Amino acid sequence: MNLQSELNKIEGFDNLELLAKQVVEGFISGMHKSPFHGFSAEFAEHKIYNQGESTRHIDWKLFAKTDKLYTKRFDDETNLRCHIILDNSSSMHYPNMNTFSIDRLNKVGFSVLAAASLMQILKKQRDAVGLSIYSDNYDYYAPEKGSERHHQMLLNHLSAAAISKSTNRKTETYKYLHEIAEKVHRRSMIFLFTDMFQTSEDEIRLLEALRHLKYNKHEVILFHVFDKEKELKFDFDNKPKQFIDIETGAYINLYADTIKENYETAVNDYFNTLRLKCAQYKIKYVEADINKKFSNILTTYMIERQKFI
Repeated sequence: MNLQSELNKIEGFDNLELLAKQVVEGFISGMHKSPFHGFSAEFAEHKIYNQGESTRHIDWKLFAKTDKLYTKRFDDETNLRCHIILDNSSSMHYPNMNTFSIDRLNKVGFSVLAAASLMQILKKQRDAVGLSIYSDNYDYYAPEKGSERHHQMLLNHLSAAAISKSTNRKTETYKYLHEIAEKVHRRSMIFLFTDMFQTSEDEIRLLEALRHLKYNKHEVILFHVFDKEKELKFDFDNKPKQFIDIETGAYINLYADTIKENYETAVNDYFNTLRLKCAQYKIKYVEADINKKFSNILTTYMIERQKFI
């Protein structure tokens, strides 16, 4: 069975680009009611004016609307280089589902649609985009390019990752982050989508790998993807359940209330450690709850891009 026919089996993800366009259009519409008001319709062609720059290209009409100074971008300006990293390990396929929509996604589905939406904006900006996907292997790598053919190829691989059935595949995220850091040579903005779930023995290695991503003065944004209600708050009814580690197959039978307090404490401690380490390494940490919309993802990109260019 070829890739396209396999993608078409999953309703809603047979046209990832269309979904991404819907997300971006909704985001742009929302910006009219946000601090970005007046910027949304022009964002692909403007950047914030920095003190000391020539005032020659200031858009005074946009200034009248926003009371902020923006300068026009031109085709000969240096475009941004971006690299998207997708964790496709088994834990990212929680919760298990066979159909996707904008309002119903698991962790990998949320990450794929968020990545595709970023790519849609980057395409408008004429920026170069690369992609890395890893699970228990370094599954896919594409260097940064800006062509339409390259854009479609990345969308196909993202779609395939979302619908893959990844079970009992334990991954060593730190290993692949080190490899990716060595591949992305030129200064780039790096987006990492992962749930950051590793064994306790691997936590230190994972944090060191995050620091390696800052190599060559990259700007790194960690989108920490998780189901807040289930994976942070452990919000399950108190009926007997079997909880299964989908990466190792290990399981335990218990009542959720018997471990809820200890679980929440342990996970909160780990998440707080991540935030502190990211701040220490000057990595942008962004909570990405799969039950929320994508505005937090795209707003973060808009703000960080202005700092980066």
